[in-house]
Amino acid sequence: MYIEGKNAIREAFENNLTINKVMVDKSYQGRKDEIINLAVAHKVKFEFVPRVVLDKKSKTGHHQGYIAESVDFNYSSIEDIMKKSQEKGKKAFIVLLDGIEDPHNFGAIIRSCECAGVDGIIIPKNRACQVNETVIRTSTGAIANMPIAKVTNLKDAISYLKDNGVFVFACEANGKEIYSQNLNIDVALIIGSEGFGVKKSIIEHCDGVLALPLNGKVNSLNASVACGIVVFEVVRQRLN
Repeated sequence: MYIEGKNAIREAFENNLTINKVMVDKSYQGRKDEIINLAVAHKVKFEFVPRVVLDKKSKTGHHQGYIAESVDFNYSSIEDIMKKSQEKGKKAFIVLLDGIEDPHNFGAIIRSCECAGVDGIIIPKNRACQVNETVIRTSTGAIANMPIAKVTNLKDAISYLKDNGVFVFACEANGKEIYSQNLNIDVALIIGSEGFGVKKSIIEHCDGVLALPLNGKVNSLNASVACGIVVFEVVRQRLN
């Protein structure tokens, strides 16, 4: 797996992700370089290559002259996420994604969740975006601090969370206004896909449905924007 861009690679080093090699634009040779210094400090091999080589390897088209070769992403388990929550000594705070397919949305969601202090993200194994180079880059390093569990069945994941005292809410239109719901509890929020929202079969397993009030003529928000708003509503309530 490739990690592209200066910021993403810096975050990977700072969070001790396993990096096998760093490729740097040949034109940068001879100048003081933060990424090269980090590679040296972590005893990671680096090499200068023509920019055309980076362009060919890049999956995002925004490598900024740096591409790191890393091991494949190490997914967590739901049990790991719950354990992390318990170790923090705070109420559980989890996000589930039901069919998010756009890697840019996925990466932006990871970034918002990390900033909000979410304990972990749960995604389905099939028919959804998995962690890839674009997701890593879009998260701008946040993925290094965000456990992500990949499950075969979201319904089973919901049942597990409920059995462990976590209240699960789908974020969908025509639900209860989120600002009137007490979220200062062990909570998991489900964000639906870009085109279809949370599936009815998933909603049926939830403790309720929460909605954002929309006052414009457009009746829906981008999935990553909606996620950012709802997770920070949890943060707001827990600060009061």
